[in-house]
Amino acid sequence: MDNTKEYRMQFDEKARELLSQMTLEEKIYMLGGHSTLKDSMGGGSYNEVPYMFGGCERLGIPELGFCDGPRGVVSGNSTCFPAAMACGATFDRGLEKEIGHVIGKEIRGNGGSYFGGDCMNIPYNPGAGRSQEAFSEDSYHMGEMAVALMEGVQEEGVVACIKHYAFNSMERSRFKVSVTADKRTEREVYLPHFKKAVEAGAGSVMNAYNLYQGEKCGHNKYLLRDVLKDEWGFDGFVISDFMWGVKDTAGGLNGGCDVEMHVTNVYSEKKVKKALAEGTVTEDRIDDACLRIIRTTLAFEEQRKALPAMDKSILACDEHIALARRAASESITLLKNEDGLLPLSRSAKVVFVGDLAKVENIGDHGSSKVRPPYVRTIMDAMEREYGDVTFAFVGTDEVHRKADLIRFADAVVITAGMRHNDEGEFIFVMGGDRKSLQLHKDEIRMIHRTAALNKNCAVVLMGGNVIMTHDWQDEVKAILFAYYPGMEGGSAVCDILYGKCNPCGKLPFAIAQDEKDYPQVKWSTTEQHYGYYHGYQKLDRDGKTPDFPFGFGLSYTTFDITDAALAENDPEKAVFTARVTNTGAAAGAQVVQLYVSFPESPVERPVRTLMGFEKVRLEAGESREVRITVNKKELGWYDETEGCFRYDPAYLGYLAADEQTMVSEGIRF
Repeated sequence: MDNTKEYRMQFDEKARELLSQMTLEEKIYMLGGHSTLKDSMGGGSYNEVPYMFGGCERLGIPELGFCDGPRGVVSGNSTCFPAAMACGATFDRGLEKEIGHVIGKEIRGNGGSYFGGDCMNIPYNPGAGRSQEAFSEDSYHMGEMAVALMEGVQEEGVVACIKHYAFNSMERSRFKVSVTADKRTEREVYLPHFKKAVEAGAGSVMNAYNLYQGEKCGHNKYLLRDVLKDEWGFDGFVISDFMWGVKDTAGGLNGGCDVEMHVTNVYSEKKVKKALAEGTVTEDRIDDACLRIIRTTLAFEEQRKALPAMDKSILACDEHIALARRAASESITLLKNEDGLLPLSRSAKVVFVGDLAKVENIGDHGSSKVRPPYVRTIMDAMEREYGDVTFAFVGTDEVHRKADLIRFADAVVITAGMRHNDEGEFIFVMGGDRKSLQLHKDEIRMIHRTAALNKNCAVVLMGGNVIMTHDWQDEVKAILFAYYPGMEGGSAVCDILYGKCNPCGKLPFAIAQDEKDYPQVKWSTTEQHYGYYHGYQKLDRDGKTPDFPFGFGLSYTTFDITDAALAENDPEKAVFTARVTNTGAAAGAQVVQLYVSFPESPVERPVRTLMGFEKVRLEAGESREVRITVNKKELGWYDETEGCFRYDPAYLGYLAADEQTMVSEGIRF
């Protein structure tokens, strides 16, 4: 059963009736998290159990139980999926919705009812520490994948929270930085994916820590009340980011933040009553917040009653672990495969080089850290599942000492990349934003030395966003991007290396030739301007050819995309069709991508922008028609003078295998 605005508004009358019976003290209690300071951010205890908030026991309104994410449920020993950026690389809405269903079930198994992990922050620069928690550098792709996750979670009777609204794209300055942007950038780049999720039925929103245009996001009436609630018609409620998301009682309540999480401080009974007595807050603002919380709580509670009960036995069960492994396999992206080095033969003598092959590398150790019952590393997987293969391990600093072992191997697999202390949520000295997008210097030396010893080298990269490859990519024959692949990541990597699975991931970001090709930011600052262009659209505008474009990914088979055509065209949508044929000898999957250009626009617009994609799985020799629908309401540009969207007289649609490889001439629609 869907849980959308239309369904939830059926509970409005009952919610108003309950609200009318509440005392002021009960209303104020509903506005805050019920945890204590000992449960604060960081450390091993964060969110081990759901954080409770809301509720009114006397009137039978249950509390809501917050569980963080997004790569699984932070509470309990739950299934750890690949990081969201990896899931973005699948370009598979259906798979992401399956993950959402599992997360929803495991939240209920943990005793929770609220998922705080649908992260939708565009990384202006790919060094942004928490960009691994988001799906993409592209607003359209981000919205599509985040909505799929949200729908899966909410169909399990669990409130899904989209976050961090808005402009939250740096860690080290997240509490102090004021982000500025012009209105076109705001409305065309940084808000559309949030709007899409609201229109699809998101039950809750979390505000960001940072300031926007000089106003703290948790106090920002323009973002929270004017745009989110009034303009977009959001029926749910807003929670603060934890502990520091609101700093002032009147600022938060008047700005539109309905719940202070996860510890009640500025929304305490004493402080709210003082604000009421001083006239800086009215009870109408409190009533509006409570109505939103009650209505949402009732709707999801009613839905959960109709679903099978869950307990802890559901956590990391075999079925869920199998899905985590499949998600990892479908995310891994083959960037290079010279001379068909991959897949490796099981009869080959293989040497694995690099300490990261033995590291349980699931990503950030901040608020998104999942605690699965185990994590399978690459070497674990080789020892457990590939016992018939001859292989050896060489540490990062052992290449010189074991040169002969490397030299006489049939193939070498080098593992390199980022760890949780390199990037992620900034907590004390851990995580944060990356100052450089390069690999560590010792890993670059390792690649150079190993490649000089053996020409048959494959590099497996791990990390949450762009890792530069330009300085060493020509020295190796194969490159796999594995992202942070989750609890079954090592098995998934080995399955790809040995051909048990055919790679089908596509880059959710562009890997440029030079770090300077990305927008430059100051990670420690109080002021940061976000421009209109970033990622592949900036590379297009600047005439920069990336080493690996957005949407790029190879396969062990080959595909033809032919017969591109415009099947339907009306004022609301355009439907494109194409035939995809697997022309190789192995089953595989291809993602057909649709990019749109604006040949007659009166304003500067991107050279092309993603506006549709579909993944198709085909047996060897199989052929199938794919249909991609473009929603024309998403094609507008924002008129800053009139304060509304305008629509161009004509568009060109390009069907593609990736952002650079167009397989059709521009089709006018």
